Amino acid sequence: MTDRANILRQTTITVGAAEMARDIAVITRLGTDADRPALVWLGGYRSDMSGTKAIEMDALAAEQGITAIRFDYSGHGVSGGDFAKGTISRWTEEALAVIAASGVSKVVLIGSSMGGWIALRVIQEARRLNLPFTVDGLVLIAPAPDFTSELIEPSLTEAERQSLAERGYFEEPSEYSPEPNIFTRELMEDGAKNRVLMGLIETGCPVHILQGMKDPDVPYQHALKLMEFLPLDDVVLTLIRDGDHRLSRPEDIAKMKSAILSMI
Repeated sequence: MTDRANILRQTTITVGAAEMARDIAVITRLGTDADRPALVWLGGYRSDMSGTKAIEMDALAAEQGITAIRFDYSGHGVSGGDFAKGTISRWTEEALAVIAASGVSKVVLIGSSMGGWIALRVIQEARRLNLPFTVDGLVLIAPAPDFTSELIEPSLTEAERQSLAERGYFEEPSEYSPEPNIFTRELMEDGAKNRVLMGLIETGCPVHILQGMKDPDVPYQHALKLMEFLPLDDVVLTLIRDGDHRLSRPEDIAKMKSAILSMI
């Protein structure tokens, strides 16, 4: 079982047509236990599938003999596409296409930061489109649903608002990269169309949220707010007193793996 569980398949799928087409890079670890759900990594804004948590999720899949799927959104990592054209709708479409192309029938979604928002939209869109897979569990790490309207817009400076209006984007320094974060008007407007913190969210599966209380990017109060919209599901919230946004320390990874194992 170990040998087959260590087989990695690297593929590229094309999402969209004509000028909207982009090549999405996917790495699939082929599992041997078809009865348990596949793990799907949904990364954060400007993150990629080679990050610490994504690799650790993959390692857990290898240990358990289950399938794991990682991919880069368009404009991220080794996928094609223009980052500046990225939106929540676009990246959700890519996540749905990757899962559908994999042929798996059930998944556990592990969403980090923006990936938590994407995970919730994947559930909603898969249900609306009647796609042939079920979501058996959600592990959300410092989830940032509706971050464009809930976390960015309220703190915009006048200069940033002016830049959005005149240039179509604004920049801010990144703590995680020498390159600044870029937020476009299209991302902000599309984010408003994808809001999930507007009414009851029915995931139909257990949810485990991991949230650092010293997260400078997504305040832990945001995770508490998300819980208010999940009254119909079995939800566990783990607050990590000294945790930051990345939650990539060994003790954080252990909590993530424990949460994933509880879903499979």
